[in-house]
Amino acid sequence: MKSKLKHYTKELLLFLFIMTIFANIISLYKSSDLNKNSLQLNQLTLINNQIYSFNHEKPVLIHYWATWCPTCKVEAANIDFLSKYYDVVTFAVNSGTKTEIIEYLLENNYSFNVVNDANSSYSKEFEIAAFPTTFIYNKNRELVFSEVGYTSTIGLFFRMWWASL
Repeated sequence: MKSKLKHYTKELLLFLFIMTIFANIISLYKSSDLNKNSLQLNQLTLINNQIYSFNHEKPVLIHYWATWCPTCKVEAANIDFLSKYYDVVTFAVNSGTKTEIIEYLLENNYSFNVVNDANSSYSKEFEIAAFPTTFIYNKNRELVFSEVGYTSTIGLFFRMWWASL
C-alpha cells in the first residue's frame, strides 16, 4: 500500500512538472505576438470613476482579464494580493457593464484597480488574443515581462521585484 502511494505521488509530481514546462512554453509562444512597445498611458478612468495616474517612479503591472475566463478566475486572487503591494491596473475585457463588473468584484472580495474595456479598445491596442495576459513595466515604462496564461503569486512578486531594480 505504501509503495503504491509513493509510486502515484511520484507520477503526479512528474505530471505536474511536465505540465508546468508545457504551459510555460505555450505562454512564451503566445506572448511573442503581443505589443512590446513602451507604456504610453498616463491616466485612466477606473470603474469606480476615479482617475488612476501612473506613478513614474515604480514598476506597474497591467493585467487583461475577463469575468467569463476560467483561468482569470483562478488567477484573480493572485492579482488582488499583489495589488496591495505594487501598482496594478487591470482591464476587464468584454465582461459586461460597469455595474456587472463591480458586482463581480464585490462577490469575490477583490479590490484591484479595474478599467472596463467593454469595446476591447485597450486589448486591441496591445494585441491581446488570449486571457489572462499580464505585462510588467519598469519605472521607465519599458516592458520587462509579458505572460499569457496563469502566473502564480510568487512568480508575479518576483517579476515585480525584478522590475523595480
